[in-house]
Amino acid sequence: MRLIPAIILSIAIILAPIIWIFVPRLMSGGMEEGFAGTAIDSGARIEIEMLSQQVEDLQIRLDDMTQEMAKLAAAAARAPIAPMPGQTLAPAPGDNGATVFQQNGQNDIIDACAQVVLIANRRDVNEGLTIAGPSYLTRVFGPPREVMSDDCEEMTNPRLADKLVLEDVGPIRVRMLKPAADSLRRVFEEVRVTDPDLYARINTAGSLCVRQIRGTRGRASTHAFGLAVDLNIDGVLDTLGDGKTQLGLTILADFFKDEGWVWGASWGREDSMHFEVSRQKLDEWINAGAL
Repeated sequence: MRLIPAIILSIAIILAPIIWIFVPRLMSGGMEEGFAGTAIDSGARIEIEMLSQQVEDLQIRLDDMTQEMAKLAAAAARAPIAPMPGQTLAPAPGDNGATVFQQNGQNDIIDACAQVVLIANRRDVNEGLTIAGPSYLTRVFGPPREVMSDDCEEMTNPRLADKLVLEDVGPIRVRMLKPAADSLRRVFEEVRVTDPDLYARINTAGSLCVRQIRGTRGRASTHAFGLAVDLNIDGVLDTLGDGKTQLGLTILADFFKDEGWVWGASWGREDSMHFEVSRQKLDEWINAGAL
């Protein structure tokens, strides 16, 4: 019986440096490599989450082993009796970390693009970019159509209607202004090269919709100008305004920001499916004569 605490203590001594020295170095190195670019590779992000979970499980396991060692040491001091042949010690109650060593099935973190997560620092995700907004768009282009209702209708603005296209831009098909469709195609090509698994799971909930913003009179959304698109992963729609989104959309947001698009996750009422052209990008197209 006196050997058991010594064995557990030995295991604890072996695990401690692994947890506190080796694993943090791995995580630090992984983050330096995985987060080297502005468009973060989802594989690196998922691997870091897996490693973080393993560290937490190991720490829980070490705490449990320490408690078990103390209990067995006290029991051995009171009754130094050798175990019966074939006898094994039962796991400590509440041994939440033990399962990490028994997992042989599918790990959900590996297939996490559709996983719903909190949006970290969502108010800052569009730092450096400005929203064009309905007032600015209407001042520059005029309304997308003379009379708007709550239903999607055809665009009648002559300056914009001639530049509408219906095109495949990679994983999805959109009806948008030509410069916006070309820009989307560049974004998705970057995603395809960097993360083909995520690329294959991108879906859309719509692009052009010429109508007034619900609850307003004659105020057009960015969708009404053909300058916005709603995206999701695997066809699963995001819940509006809950401050959460699919992990895949947080990864896509990095690519869109590089191209000069604004992410609706930063709005007061979070809309993380929504991506729209920033004012900076729009002015660039206007100055180049594209719009």
